[in-house]
Amino acid sequence: MFDVNNIRKDFPILSRTVNGNPLVYFDNAATSQTPNQVIEVIADYYRNYNSNIHRGVHTLSQEATDAYEAARNKIKTHFNAAKAYEIILTSGTTHSINIVASGYSEILEEGDELIVSAMEHHSNIVPWQMLCERTGAILKVIPITQSGVLEMNVFEALLSEKTKLVFVNHVSNALGTVNPIAEIITKAHSVGAKVLIDGAQASPHIKADVQALDIDYYVTSAHKLCGPTGVGMLYGKEELLNTLPPYQGGGEMIAEVTFEKTTYADLPHKFEAGTPNIAGGIAFGAALDYMNGIGFESVAAYEHELLEYATSKLKEIEGLKIYGEAPQKTAVVSFNINEIHPYDIGSILDKLGIAVRTGHHCAQPVMDFYKIPGTVRASFSFYNTKEEIDLMIIALNRAIQMLQ
Repeated sequence: MFDVNNIRKDFPILSRTVNGNPLVYFDNAATSQTPNQVIEVIADYYRNYNSNIHRGVHTLSQEATDAYEAARNKIKTHFNAAKAYEIILTSGTTHSINIVASGYSEILEEGDELIVSAMEHHSNIVPWQMLCERTGAILKVIPITQSGVLEMNVFEALLSEKTKLVFVNHVSNALGTVNPIAEIITKAHSVGAKVLIDGAQASPHIKADVQALDIDYYVTSAHKLCGPTGVGMLYGKEELLNTLPPYQGGGEMIAEVTFEKTTYADLPHKFEAGTPNIAGGIAFGAALDYMNGIGFESVAAYEHELLEYATSKLKEIEGLKIYGEAPQKTAVVSFNINEIHPYDIGSILDKLGIAVRTGHHCAQPVMDFYKIPGTVRASFSFYNTKEEIDLMIIALNRAIQMLQ
């Protein structure tokens, strides 16, 4: 049975106060909170076997290596990759995208075409713009509708034999839209294009099967999944990763080094130069254990209940407009109230202990499309409650009285 009150006991931060009020944490799309079970794994590493990995014959190094590679296997199993070495451990989604973008600088030619969606996070726009500047490739954009849905007919029209890479988010961080990635992948593959899916916003809610979806590259960050910051993963099909050159040079990613020539290590180490975030990688695995223990179907069902409840309550507020009303959404609501600046609303909510995100959410093209400076974004997780949503509604009404 899904018991939110029992789950909340796992998260020590949820018992704290902010400005004299109980914390209501609705900024989960930026960073989820971390349960005791993951915190203890991090502490245990530093208490008992802190050591560098892959390089030592001593006991601590072997224990750390075993734990780190066990975490890689957990990630491989969670996303159903064919092989553990198709999982590259990185510092997060941004790092993962840049590995692929950097590699394609040696593959693309002038006039090749890339396709991005209009609802991407800056991390899935800027690296490709930089790539186009280096190579002469052309960036094309899939537009969105007023409800925050991709115009798939336009996407089909954009595809051609010149299309080399398509990159879209699985879920929009600004709108909560769940994109039809299975259809996007099938259509892209029909013209020979590869597809990178930004799974940062989807991973806390949806368990992506990279083999079933035939995904070429999938990226995400642990801190969206109840894990620590500073660690994430790049999944890539083995044959594709083997075609990409190393992103960084240094220790760990080499087979042999001489002053005349260096040869590179096999996957995954070719892309893992230097000492990694060892505790973070191990904790990433522990976070997946924790969330799978609760069950992603239970998480999705409960969060959808929160989304519907919050949406109905917010729509009762006069002058409130929700941005992003796709039929398929995760538990994210972006909104504005009349002409009040979102920052002002967020500041008052903070005084009342309620944490929401305000601004453009690193998705300025989305805000430009709606001709707004930003939104207030409330994003819910499986440890939130309807009672917390009620507190937010009360706080919003107070903010309106103060600001109008």
